[in-house]
Amino acid sequence: MAFEELLNDPVIQKYLHELVGPTGMPVAAAPPDGEVTDEELAEELGLELNDVRRALFILYENDLASYRRVRDEDSGWLTYLWTFHYENIPENLEEEMYRLLEALEERLDYERNHEFYLSEPAGIRFEFSEAMELGFQCPETGAPLEPMDNVDLVDAMEHRIDELRDELNVEVTGTN
Repeated sequence: MAFEELLNDPVIQKYLHELVGPTGMPVAAAPPDGEVTDEELAEELGLELNDVRRALFILYENDLASYRRVRDEDSGWLTYLWTFHYENIPENLEEEMYRLLEALEERLDYERNHEFYLSEPAGIRFEFSEAMELGFQCPETGAPLEPMDNVDLVDAMEHRIDELRDELNVEVTGTN
């Protein structure tokens, strides 16, 4: 898939934005064909060199860019020539989805196996043991802590987990 096609996908735009942030997004959104130096990118995009280098390093850490070093024979200076590898984005996104699925499954287990109490005025949730230590009274407002029904949260998490499993073609290995 060409860079242009990938970069028109809002999911991929969001993924890149989450990786490099707003200051690095111009770097991520404008991958040149072939090799380019960080200085060339900074000049072309009108960005600070440090912002460009930070974005390039983040892309490198996520297997979306690579570099090769070239030493200038006269000065001895090293020049880094960067190449973008956005063909790795779909695989990276799939790995993120697996991490999300695992985290949601762990959180679902936590939600199912704990009893919660809520301080409505402060909007703070406590586990049963914390609520008991506090005498079922909010430490911030003094309001009584009320039992919290997390059925809607559990249902939403189960629904999202099912969607992720379907999308990733993952079978259920245990009970929900």
